[in-house]
Amino acid sequence: MKGGFTGFIGSEIYRGSSYGAWHPLRVPRVSTVMDLTRTLGWLGSESYITSPRAKPAALSHWHDPSYLAALVKAEAEQQVSTETRDRFGLGTHSNPVYAEIFRRPATGAGGSILAGELLAQGGVIHHPAGGTHHGMPARANGFCYLNDPVLGILSLRRNGIRRIVYIDIDAHHPDGVEMGLAGDPETLMISVHEERRWPFTGDLGEDAGGSAVNLPVPRGLNDTEMALIRETLILPLVDRFAPEAIVLQCGADAVEEDPLSQLSLSNNAHWEIVAALRPLAPRYLVLGGGGYNPWSVGRLWTGVWAVLNGIEIPDRLPPEGEAVLRAIAWDGHRLGRNPPTHWFTTLRDAPRDGAIRSELRDRLSFLRQREGLG
Repeated sequence: MKGGFTGFIGSEIYRGSSYGAWHPLRVPRVSTVMDLTRTLGWLGSESYITSPRAKPAALSHWHDPSYLAALVKAEAEQQVSTETRDRFGLGTHSNPVYAEIFRRPATGAGGSILAGELLAQGGVIHHPAGGTHHGMPARANGFCYLNDPVLGILSLRRNGIRRIVYIDIDAHHPDGVEMGLAGDPETLMISVHEERRWPFTGDLGEDAGGSAVNLPVPRGLNDTEMALIRETLILPLVDRFAPEAIVLQCGADAVEEDPLSQLSLSNNAHWEIVAALRPLAPRYLVLGGGGYNPWSVGRLWTGVWAVLNGIEIPDRLPPEGEAVLRAIAWDGHRLGRNPPTHWFTTLRDAPRDGAIRSELRDRLSFLRQREGLG
């Protein structure tokens, strides 16, 4: 990686914003990362960038203007009609109407659009509020009202960047991004996601017109298996594609303690992918994504920032860092009643190594052969 800078995009809008008392996204995530990185002395004013809120005109580079108008109206009125709910997916159990239903996703999208502009000359950006990979052009989908990864990639394009790799290690398949990039010969999408998990897309043979490589993985995926995926599929594909920019969706819901998936990674697996991709392109945008255990998410994404900056992650957090994690409440979930001590005192999980299963080897062999990797 040559030239450029390393920046962190955040916003105070995420502090206290919630999808509702019983929604999985009621938990603090981005604000925890902001507080923890600052408390540890890792994030100074020279690196922090306040995310702008994208206006509908900017969002309409991919999203339908009528949908955007409905989203703005839903925030103003704090309710939607039955027609709006059925047409646009707003006001559902997964995509509820809440106080910042337009402003919050528009801020996340604004951050990814800005990242595309800032990375024109090279560099690294961590945007943990990004990664809303399920958003569709005219419909909210899977907790995602807008699709900031697609908007960020389009921003890179407008700034002269052509060859772009999008990698997604969230537990859920990025159906919106795959739709947005389908058939584009200058983009490559690589997704590693849990099999038979919502949105039930991203089958092994699905290649989105030649622009996607999908690897559904079995439940219980461990660190050893993810290392094999990294070394035999992800890195060879990226290296061969020779991208001008890499966008990594680093969803935190593939770790063992997440309540919405059944994978068994430690956060080390994510950090090793973050580190391995860094030298493979002059522009690198690392987004957040899923993740519904607030301690797992905060610790993982804080560690991403450390990895991107070459900061050594301590074995034990100082008291100030521990205090940030102890201040988190996860009401309404059994995992929040008696959290283990290491969720407060450390960033790094214990490694979760294990056997490499034959079905994973077979899937990797199929993809390597299809993609001409030998």
